[in-house]
Amino acid sequence: MCFARAKPANPRRAYVEEFALRIGQRATLVPSPGARAYGMLIELTHAELERLYNAPGLEHYRPEVVLAQPLEGIAIPALCYNLLQAPESHERNPDYALRLKSVLTKLGFPEDYVASVA
Repeated sequence: MCFARAKPANPRRAYVEEFALRIGQRATLVPSPGARAYGMLIELTHAELERLYNAPGLEHYRPEVVLAQPLEGIAIPALCYNLLQAPESHERNPDYALRLKSVLTKLGFPEDYVASVA
């Protein structure tokens, strides 16, 4: 993963309400009433974010402000990098989904969420 070039700080499990994960050739969050998407909340500098998202294959992502709710603590505004054009609902990437499920399980995210990743 490209985080090797950045210096992540204060990693925390978190979620955002009203967004769902969509996995196609790339993954992104899409607005979805009543949904909840889980992931890691990590502190990075603006320079680190710029280096990370200038990496090959990530140039299609743009920052979007979301309200991230750490599993422990209070909600805070955060930048979430999402695709300008979300994958079509029929697009799939089973290999990516399988690898993501493994990581989510190791990080202790809710089982029902892990099972929903497709």
